[in-house]
Amino acid sequence: MPQTDTDRTRSTKLLRLIDLDFSFTFSFLDLPPVNEYDMYIRNFGRKNTKQAYVQCNEGNVEREVQTEEMETREAWTQHPGEGAAVSGGSESREPSDAATVPKVDTLRLSSFLRAACQVVAVLLEEDRVAAAPSRDPGAQDSTLPLSDSVWQLNTSLPFLQHRTVSSLHTSPARRQVVVSVHGLPGQACAPPLDRRHLLCVWDIWQPSGPQKVLVCESQVTCCCLSPFKAFLLFAGTVHGSVIVWDLREDSRMHRYVKLSDCFWTFRTATFSTDGVLTPVNHRSPLRAIEPVSASGHKKQSFVLSPFSAQEEMSGLSFHIASLDESGVLNVWVVVELPKADLAGSISDLGLIPGGRIKLVHSSVTRLSDSLSRKGDARWGAAQTLNVKFLPSDPNHFIVGTNMGFVGHGSRQDLRVFPRSFRAQQRGPRPVQVTVLDFSPFGEPAFLAGCCDGSIRLHQLASERPVMQWGLGTEGRAITNLQWSPTRPAVFFVQDDSSCIYIWDLLKSDLGPVARQPVSPDRLVAMAVVGEPERTSGGFLALVLARASGHMDVQFLKRKWATPVADEQRRLRLLLQKAL
Repeated sequence: MPQTDTDRTRSTKLLRLIDLDFSFTFSFLDLPPVNEYDMYIRNFGRKNTKQAYVQCNEGNVEREVQTEEMETREAWTQHPGEGAAVSGGSESREPSDAATVPKVDTLRLSSFLRAACQVVAVLLEEDRVAAAPSRDPGAQDSTLPLSDSVWQLNTSLPFLQHRTVSSLHTSPARRQVVVSVHGLPGQACAPPLDRRHLLCVWDIWQPSGPQKVLVCESQVTCCCLSPFKAFLLFAGTVHGSVIVWDLREDSRMHRYVKLSDCFWTFRTATFSTDGVLTPVNHRSPLRAIEPVSASGHKKQSFVLSPFSAQEEMSGLSFHIASLDESGVLNVWVVVELPKADLAGSISDLGLIPGGRIKLVHSSVTRLSDSLSRKGDARWGAAQTLNVKFLPSDPNHFIVGTNMGFVGHGSRQDLRVFPRSFRAQQRGPRPVQVTVLDFSPFGEPAFLAGCCDGSIRLHQLASERPVMQWGLGTEGRAITNLQWSPTRPAVFFVQDDSSCIYIWDLLKSDLGPVARQPVSPDRLVAMAVVGEPERTSGGFLALVLARASGHMDVQFLKRKWATPVADEQRRLRLLLQKAL
């Protein structure tokens, strides 16, 4: 049908109104072009062959490399520069002439340098002491008849003058380390420190001065060093605080004081429980603070290095127990933070800025009720005086009281037997058990010293003592009692009349075999240090603190230090016969 002009006009107008759009598109074939390299790789993989190439490896001589050999040149520099020439070097040379750079084990090198420096320091100290054996005109006369020689610790330093020593403590890990606790001075000597108590860490092989000097605002009543790492010091105060010092800290974190043309670093506490605002804090003066190691009787390392690389890198795994006079026994977990915060911690208010050691409360045991049931109600409530943990099983502990008996307890609140250890005969009035000490040779036995001068030797399996001495000190109160670290059958006793006694159970089980009064400068504190016979030679010494503030190291004669044949076995047989 022929289209008329009207239809053509109409269709033209309609086509202008119709607009087509794409709904979707697809490709029937997508084949990008293949270059020659891709075609080669595709065919190469079908021929059961492997392709290998190296970029730079001089060891693979059978394969080609793509990089040129690098030209090297040695040069040196120094910073900061102290002159016009601050850098220089040699001319370029053939690579074949270059020396091979040795591999250096920095940890072993650091450990060796620390041990070597310590040995050199001890040798220099011995030469200095030999050149000037006495600072005090009466030093030569201070050698006791029990000793072969004596060394004087330098307590004539300005900050130690006119200060009395209240107690001494030895390190279980480093046998030559002694901690002395000093009270307030009798008169002003060093104004920045006159109102602060001091603790000094000594190495007896370096008597010219303390290794570390620690400052405490409160009076220190007890202290101890960490069991297997000798760089942590814990102390308890008369106000019920538990304080920690980390001896590894950089001295620049602490206060410098210039005294007598010499700068000294006085270290403040790394952590104090005064910043722990919880009800678990002690509210009575602390009477004892003891480490609770995770493992039992261990062989210790006797390396001269103060802090070995293994000690500094290994983690801490032990607890600290603190006992106050009201019978509250707190156990704290020692935590080492992975990183120090120089700005301080908002949550740990007791942590010093930059410190990494803190205490976290673990458990609390209230001993007052259980001990009062074991005592005599006529004399009132029992008061706790000291605590010791069994070395072979730290879950068990013993507590000395003012009622004459020693309590026996467990950290897991388990039933223990016997529940207490008592004297062979009960006196008209109870006596205080002032000192306790476990055998350091793994034997389940401990010594108990009382204020009436009696000494008891107990085994954990029996309530009554295996041996008891009532007149060994002629009724003088026992102020210190320690086993010998070198001889299982020997222990040392100090009474309040400035007298030292030596017991040797293999020679006599009736009383002391030696007695030595200390005068005219009376004895106020004593510590036993020693090391068994080894390749380097053993020693046994008494560190004595006098009323005048002087301290000396009495190296005992060999007969007191060297054990006899089968001494531990003979002591065990003696204890079995006495049961």
